[in-house]
Amino acid sequence: MIEMSRADFEVLVSQALDEVPAELAALIDNVAVFVEDEPPVGERDLLGIYEGIPLTERGHYYGGVLPDRITIYRNPTLAICETVEDVVDEVNITVVHEIAHHFGIDDARLHELGYG
Repeated sequence: MIEMSRADFEVLVSQALDEVPAELAALIDNVAVFVEDEPPVGERDLLGIYEGIPLTERGHYYGGVLPDRITIYRNPTLAICETVEDVVDEVNITVVHEIAHHFGIDDARLHELGYG
């Protein structure tokens, strides 16, 4: 397991978000991104999670709701990485994976695309 401060990890998440193509980033709607050290109890291997209503499921009734939430988990990510470069790669993959869920892309399709 590699050691990395929460502040440094948050910078990597921010950089991963900055690398989302502008035309795609412009379509992200009502989403907040968080970093937590640990995932929920019983989910110790979870690297990230999207919680909300995907764009593909929003209808005319959608409004007045709290933002969707993407959470990236620091400790499980660090636990599977051996180098800082591994952490950068894993954070980028996880951020893209969770944003894809916001766009309604399911895990099966993400695995096909290499974002498993």
